[in-house]
Amino acid sequence: MAAEPEAKRAPYVIEWRDGFKINIPQVDAEHRHLFDLVRALDLKTVDQTIEELLEYVVTHFTNEQALMEKSGYPAFEQHLKLHEDFGTHVADFLGSGDEWSEDRVQELRRFLNKWLIGHIMTHDLRFGKWFTDHHGPDAPMMQAAPQKRSLLARILGVH
Repeated sequence: MAAEPEAKRAPYVIEWRDGFKINIPQVDAEHRHLFDLVRALDLKTVDQTIEELLEYVVTHFTNEQALMEKSGYPAFEQHLKLHEDFGTHVADFLGSGDEWSEDRVQELRRFLNKWLIGHIMTHDLRFGKWFTDHHGPDAPMMQAAPQKRSLLARILGVH
C-alpha cells in the first residue's frame, strides 16, 4: 500500500483586524496594506511580491518616520533603529542565497507577520497614543518626500 502524501501545511496568514489600529488613519491604512502584501506572498509570485512589499515598506517607514520626527516624538531615534534592524534582518534573509520553496515562503511570511504584529502592538501603538495626546485625533498626516531608492538600497545592502 502506497504511503499517503504528506498533508500540505496551511499558509501562515494573519488577517488585519481593528485591534491593530494605532488611530492615525494614514498609518493604519499603510499597516493594513502591509498585511495584505504579506498575505499575498506565494511561491509562484514571490519575487514580484517581495519587490512590491519592499517598496511599500520603504514608503511606509519614510512616512511614519517623517511624522514622528516632525511631530517631535521623543522616542523617534529608538523607533528609527527598530526600522533599521528590521531592514538588516530582511536583507540577511533575502541574501541567504537559498532557493525559494514553500517552506522558505512560509518562513518569510511567519517572520514578517510576527514582526508586524509585535512592532505595531508595542512601538507603533505607543506612538499613536503619544501623537493623539499631543496633536489631537484630527492632526494632518505629515508625509516625507519619497526617498525609496536610498532606503531600499540600505535594506537590501546595495550601495
